Amino acid sequence: MIVLGLTGSIGMGKSTAAGMFRDEGVPVHDADEAVHRLYAGAAAPLIEAAFPGSTVDGVVDRAALGKLVLGDAAAMKRLEAIIHPLVRADNDAFLAGHRAAGAKLVVLDIPLLFETGGRDRVEKVIVVSAPADVQRDRVLARPGMTEEKFEAIRARQMPDDEKRRLADYVIDTSQGFDVTRARIRGIIEELSGNEEPSGA
Repeated sequence: MIVLGLTGSIGMGKSTAAGMFRDEGVPVHDADEAVHRLYAGAAAPLIEAAFPGSTVDGVVDRAALGKLVLGDAAAMKRLEAIIHPLVRADNDAFLAGHRAAGAKLVVLDIPLLFETGGRDRVEKVIVVSAPADVQRDRVLARPGMTEEKFEAIRARQMPDDEKRRLADYVIDTSQGFDVTRARIRGIIEELSGNEEPSGA
């Protein structure tokens, strides 16, 4: 089973690309979705203990938590120390299940793949990218997004040009859905014909 890492900075089109892999029948583990589930489950009491007032009715309030950690490097490290091991365990269960089912290719959708040392967990890495002005326009169009939030998020992410240099494949999502989908199909075809043993 080939484990393919999918990553990219905020606003680069990673979620759209992940959806296209799913459309092609490739199982995708979404780290952000796993965090959402954990925020409503196992992680909530741990986060409330570390950041009092960050949960409502036993579920993490992302806005309240954001106010407590964004821009505070020490607080962010405390949060990551709680959530990253839980996401890793969720990820391991996903991989084990699909390996047992005989999947040939799976995708790990990890926003901070390089930043959190996830490169060694995958055989190949796709980085989704777009010009800086396209990225900014996409992100600032999101509800509740501000320049300050955008810059705080970007400060935690490896610069796009560095990610592109480290990638096995780069997909420029500014060229439209059809081009992106065709690129993804080409990658799937290439990897399906060159399966390697998974060390993840």
